[in-house]
Amino acid sequence: MLTVVFLILFPVLAALVLLVVRGEGARKVVSIGSALVIGAGSIVLAVQYLGQGPAFFYISSSYVDMACFAVDVVLMLAVISYGVKYRKWAAVGLAVVAIAMAAYFEFAVAHHAHVAQGLYIDDLSILMALIIGIVGSCICVYALGYMHDFQHHQPEGADDRRPAFFALMFLFLGAMFLIVFANNMAWMFTGWEITTVCSFLLIGYTRTEEAIENSFRQIIMNMLGGLGFCAALIYSGTYLGTLALDEFLSMGSVAGAAVAIPVTCLAFAGITKAAQMPFHTWLLGAMVAPTPTSALLHSSTMVKAGVFLLVKLAPVFAVCAVPAAMVMLVGCLTFLLCSLMAISQSNAKRVLAYSTIANLGLITACAGVGTPEAVWAAAFLILFHAIAKSLLFLCVGTAEHHIGSRDIEDMDLLFDRMPRLARYMMLGIMCMFIAPFGMLVAKWATLVSFAEADLVLLLVILAFGSAATFMFWAKWMGKLAGIAGQPENVEATVHKSEWSAMGLMALLIVACCMLMSVISACVVEPYIATVFGTFDEAISDWNVLISAILSVIVVAILFAGLGRGKAKKAGIYLAGASVDNEGRVFLGAMNKPQPATSRNWYMDSWFGEARLTKPGKVLCALVIVVALAAALMFPVGF
Repeated sequence: MLTVVFLILFPVLAALVLLVVRGEGARKVVSIGSALVIGAGSIVLAVQYLGQGPAFFYISSSYVDMACFAVDVVLMLAVISYGVKYRKWAAVGLAVVAIAMAAYFEFAVAHHAHVAQGLYIDDLSILMALIIGIVGSCICVYALGYMHDFQHHQPEGADDRRPAFFALMFLFLGAMFLIVFANNMAWMFTGWEITTVCSFLLIGYTRTEEAIENSFRQIIMNMLGGLGFCAALIYSGTYLGTLALDEFLSMGSVAGAAVAIPVTCLAFAGITKAAQMPFHTWLLGAMVAPTPTSALLHSSTMVKAGVFLLVKLAPVFAVCAVPAAMVMLVGCLTFLLCSLMAISQSNAKRVLAYSTIANLGLITACAGVGTPEAVWAAAFLILFHAIAKSLLFLCVGTAEHHIGSRDIEDMDLLFDRMPRLARYMMLGIMCMFIAPFGMLVAKWATLVSFAEADLVLLLVILAFGSAATFMFWAKWMGKLAGIAGQPENVEATVHKSEWSAMGLMALLIVACCMLMSVISACVVEPYIATVFGTFDEAISDWNVLISAILSVIVVAILFAGLGRGKAKKAGIYLAGASVDNEGRVFLGAMNKPQPATSRNWYMDSWFGEARLTKPGKVLCALVIVVALAAALMFPVGF
């Protein structure tokens, strides 16, 4: 129990220290030391509890309940303050409603539903804790070098607000640990709200007009989900007499009708936090934030809080048809449409954003299916997406600082200009969409789970969405792989903290691919067996083993020759019509000199945001409204 409590409270303590530390040297020491402690703590936790089944800890205190309520109120008062300052009255109104609901819950409901076992740990929370502790801490270390360059590019005399930035990053880690370890759903809700407000503040970090607009879009959409979460707490405490997550899930998996209303509200909260349509625009807007924010909050942790909740609810979805249908349809539509819209993007961070939303949609759909095989697929989609996408966000941030652009079309010859970075980026991309890496294995398991559940529509959507995924990743990878000319190598000035973070992410990808069968046997399958009582393997162990071996071979080939000095390069040949080989100029039409260029096809007229966003929003909003209405009007029909 001490390790669990430590992982929740230590990041908060680190955040308080970083808030007052002004010197860059001291900040490095505190940040790196805290990251190492948090990462080691998550590993110790896994060693202590892995394979032992769920463990519950008796922490029951009215003081903790009151502290959580106080935190909820302070967070909403902060939102009201910012809303008044920037005249964002929708945020102010939602925050007032949130305070009223939290007060009603605390003083009229909470004391009727006492939770003795306030914290717990199971295999799924261990998996999440490792992602938060290792990947999340690694991103905080990366941020040291990145934010140094970021501050250097600010106008002369600009305030140095890095203390607040790093404090929010570590506070976010503590809140995420609270979400994955809280058995008291009121405590989980507090962690949920902390992540919402931390994200709001980090998105608006630069205080530009664009950053402010996008930060308020995020807070408004996520507060809607927060209201849904709070409504579920009020209903559960009032009519079910419990706020314990384990009791709620046990009750729901046996009698879905009894929890139809609160589980639909919780599913709605998970959909908003996971940035599913029609709420996906908050994640797209969040890309204005510094890259470590994108990597930590919107790739490996915050959005994973939404799908974590949905996966926890999976056994309830198996017997609760309407919320299950809502989650499946919203997830699959989001996967398909956002994969298609990613094709039309050349901004690398926007491609990553659409890809993130699409993959979260696939995880959401798996949770909605609610079968053991679908949960197995969801767990590995969470794992590989968190690591690979974090690596890609970090690579894009470093590339932007050194080549002056985040546009994919400006990444020509990156294999020459930044050879190590290009290899890391290519590894992340390969992990996301091609064999033999783990993400594709997880997608194959998703296909199997949809087929076994006779969900033909979901199979068709998965096929078309996966084809779109292949197209936008292949375009980007083709840009990186091109080698021509002899451009200057510009990666010598990349900070060590950035290299160490990206190197660790790359090692984690390889390790997880190699140990996929071990992770399945020791973490994922025990969780599924505990929840569902039985599990037939989703993918053959032989297939997983072959995938692991081939992954190592591919990585070895990719990094072969790196660091062995300058390679010998042949001259450029332009089909006999060359004017300037080094300048890549040839004789074109009308016998005029023309530079040789290459550009991807983005098909904006077919898959552009203007064409697909509105239909996607309308369809998904309609699904959500119908499901919420059905839950309120016909709960016994579930």
